[in-house]
Amino acid sequence: MSSHPDYGISSGGYSAVIVPEGAAVRRLTHEGRDLIVPFASGEPMPDYRGAIVAPWPNRIPDGRYSFDGVKRTVPINEPSRAAALHGLVSHVPWSVYHHDERSIRLRCILAKSEGYPFELVLDVAYTADQAGLHTVVTAINTGENPAPYGTCPHPYLVAGSSPLDDWHLELGAATFLDVTPDRLIPLQRMSVDGTAFDYRQPRPLGRTAIDHAFTDLIATADGGRRIRVWDPAGTGVGMTWGKSCPWVQVHTADHVIPERHRIGLAVEPMTCPPNAFNSGEDLVVLSPGKAHTAEWSIHAL
Repeated sequence: MSSHPDYGISSGGYSAVIVPEGAAVRRLTHEGRDLIVPFASGEPMPDYRGAIVAPWPNRIPDGRYSFDGVKRTVPINEPSRAAALHGLVSHVPWSVYHHDERSIRLRCILAKSEGYPFELVLDVAYTADQAGLHTVVTAINTGENPAPYGTCPHPYLVAGSSPLDDWHLELGAATFLDVTPDRLIPLQRMSVDGTAFDYRQPRPLGRTAIDHAFTDLIATADGGRRIRVWDPAGTGVGMTWGKSCPWVQVHTADHVIPERHRIGLAVEPMTCPPNAFNSGEDLVVLSPGKAHTAEWSIHAL
């Protein structure tokens, strides 16, 4: 069992519980209603639930990549797909350096390793107000060399008490990244036109299994991007993010463990697509001393 303490913040009807492991949001409620799939106090975080992911989102197949002309290998932590999944900081303790009634800030110092010989300081700020829970992640390259970088959150959104198959999804994305069915290795971008992945108009999720990255995201009036999920009973949850995340991974949480199967919709706004350490697509390259910021918010509908 984890011995990491809980840190609560609340404002405007929203309440969140943050834990140092992975700087994860363990629970998020609005007027007592769960907006994400929680996990129990003291329980090790399951399935990256609520964690901050860095310095790469999603998978690096075989843990191998090349950067600045040098081939490198990071540890495989998803042996079933022979992949390095979700970076290096999701299961390490972050340090809490500020906490008040409505906000908390945590920091992680990512030191050099054989597979990722770069130095980053990662800072996450969570703030609750009447508009929801807001997250800002900042990475600073404190090393001497340019560093490849990407980040995303990993919440499982909960629209309501009805089964996930009954929920209605709205996602303004024109393109998705096709992947191999066994290892989810990226193949090519494809239009959502005529596919099961076209949710530009709200419609039920049904039995569709999704574990794909989407892009060509339609901007909202304020220039942001969004996803919304409704329960037929009338409740819902939404997530918004800025231009720093031109991709979003959506996963229907299909799981071999029955009690974890399709219990929420994973929504991961990403600064780059899967395997960006190899493709270079939308990859952030942090010069020494430079910073990168990404932000997103979760709110009730």
